Order: sequence, then C-alpha cells, then structure tokens
Amino acid sequence: MQGQRGIVLLSGGLDSATVLAMARAQGFACHCLSFRYGQRHEIEIEAARQVAAAQGAASWRIVDIDLGAFGGSALVGDGEVPKGRDAATMAADVPVTYVPARNTIFLSFALGLAEVVGARDLFFGANAVDYSGYPDCRPAFVDAFVALANVATRAGVQGDGFRVHAPLMALSKAQIVREGVRLGVDYALTWSCYDPVFPAPVFPAPVFPAPVF
Repeated sequence: MQGQRGIVLLSGGLDSATVLAMARAQGFACHCLSFRYGQRHEIEIEAARQVAAAQGAASWRIVDIDLGAFGGSALVGDGEVPKGRDAATMAADVPVTYVPARNTIFLSFALGLAEVVGARDLFFGANAVDYSGYPDCRPAFVDAFVALANVATRAGVQGDGFRVHAPLMALSKAQIVREGVRLGVDYALTWSCYDPVFPAPVFPAPVFPAPVF
C-alpha cells in the first residue's frame, strides 16, 4: 500500500481519528474530508482540523452541505439528543440521532474527491456500536456502496475500481481505543459528543500543510 492515496471521512471524533491513523499506518497518503452539514455539535469540525494536522494528513477539506434543510434527526435540530441509553436500548431501533442518508452522501463526496486526486480507497469509521442502530453503518451498506462506486464512475468502469474500508466494523470501543493508543492517536484533540452545550475544548491553532496531490 506504500504511496497510495486514500480518502478518509474525518468527523473529528474518536472513531475517525483512529481510522486515519490506521490508514496512515498502512502507508496511505490520506486526504481528509469533513462536513459542516447543520450539525449542532459543530465543534467537531475544529477537532477534525486538529486531528488531520497532528497526524500529518496530505490534505484536509471541509464541505458545506445543509442536511438540516430536510430535518429528520436530533443532530440537525429535530428533537433532543438522547443520553444514558444502554446497549439493549441502542439495539432496539434506529436512533433519533440517525441523519437520513448521511453516510451515503458523505461517501459520495469522498468518491468524487477520490476520482480527482487519483485515490481508489475510501475509509470511514463505521463500527460495531453504530452497527446496532444505524443502517448506513452495516456491512451490507458498505458492500452496496462499493458496487455502486464501481458502476457509477469513470475510474470504476475504466480503472482499477474502488474499495471502501470500515476497519472498525467489528471492534468494540475499548478495542478501538487500544488500537489508537498503539498508533499514537492523541485523543485529547478529538470530539465525540453530540451534545452542543457540553463544555467545549479550546484548541490551539493548528499547523496544517498545503494540499499535496
């Protein structure tokens, strides 16, 4: 994998910071993509910038899309963010924090960027905890998106095709953190809370390199 380019969906949270470290450990030059989509917890965007800079990403971009225009999720203003749910509750139904089609939209943007920068590998932080509730964090979704990518793009039909990596899919949160610590992830830079009124950290100004293609 040495020298290959990869696109990493980077929210600024624990999971995506770990995925970035895992992709870099495999030798990928990582182009990170974050989104301002109307989420209440917009502090995560600055966290993403910090994580990308600290881990030496090849580039970091932020894209503005207004998923709040549709509503349908507690993360974009429709209802309260639930707290204190146990595993059984989380597994019972799709939670109110599900944002309609969010990962499909995010991966579609990543796919477009991949074609531009010559990447064939997309990374995102779907994991076993989210698998219990979010339909777009399941293996079937990943497989379906790969199939779509490889019939919907020039690189897919004329080139080597695309791969979507979800390396946290079968890991518990404890396993994710252990892997991140092993890879040197600075979790103090991350933001994983959906509650926008939670005391926000004060981040130092990042030193981030210009995009390299």
